[in-house]
Amino acid sequence: MSTFHPDLARGRFIPNVSVGRLSSRIVRSRKIRPTDPGTGVTVQELVVPGPKDAPSVSLRVFQPTGLKAAAPALLWIHGGGTIMGAPELDDRTNIAFARELGITVAAVRYRLAPDHPAPAAVEDAYAALRGLAERAGDLHIDIDRIAIGGASAGGGIAAALALLAHDRAEIRPVFQLLLYPMLDDRTTTRTDLDTLKVRLWTPKSNRYAWSSYLGDAVAGPEVSPYAAAARREDLTGLPPAWIGVGTLDLFHDEDVEYARRLSDSGVPCDLDVVPGAFHAFDLVFPKAEVSREFWRRQARALEGALWADRK
Repeated sequence: MSTFHPDLARGRFIPNVSVGRLSSRIVRSRKIRPTDPGTGVTVQELVVPGPKDAPSVSLRVFQPTGLKAAAPALLWIHGGGTIMGAPELDDRTNIAFARELGITVAAVRYRLAPDHPAPAAVEDAYAALRGLAERAGDLHIDIDRIAIGGASAGGGIAAALALLAHDRAEIRPVFQLLLYPMLDDRTTTRTDLDTLKVRLWTPKSNRYAWSSYLGDAVAGPEVSPYAAAARREDLTGLPPAWIGVGTLDLFHDEDVEYARRLSDSGVPCDLDVVPGAFHAFDLVFPKAEVSREFWRRQARALEGALWADRK
């Protein structure tokens, strides 16, 4: 568990700095510069009704230029431990999904903890999903081919959204794309993880983030699966999934276990484990070949799920 992938060897120089209340506030205060989509892809900010008694939800929407016929869509949820981050964080890959796959990608701007603890984030994500369905005609979206996905905390929120959508039975996503998802608050109780030489997301950061999102309930018996998807015992009936995680990621064990449980419940799940990869390695070293291949495998999984008629 300590050998870095050759393409990520420079990762060993990344300091193991943990995120806390002050540092997360500082990060949140810094505006993330958006990426110009260039030719072939348009971008707009779309506002949809929020959850009951909550503010409206905005989405950063990327679409192939000139899209006229109904096409699939991906609702994307950014990472940041539920305590920081913004849709612009994933502009580069979202633009690539829209351009290469010919789909709409809508990245949701959800409320952050600790100001807005659970279930604010997943309810905002559900409102975004509902808003996409309601605006499907205007946006040329095929509502029968909407995938949901996210990275890190966003992956965890996406997994929880899959549960919420299944239970409410109003809109049924056809696929879930989960990048090193943050799924299980009980990982905060594992002291053996404190000795791992992880990067980007440490056990201390994880404890702070989950405590911010769940408050005193963290790791207790009353945590809702809509806040921590791994708490759900029955996973039957969920949409097929793709889960990608590195062996040096703090979330490796919980992600592998969730993939196993999905498969055991009859849910098709493709688990992609990257040897020697740490948390968010593809964001830190996007030009590394291992990161490029990681994205290509995501794109192939999405294409297979959303464009089955192309096979």
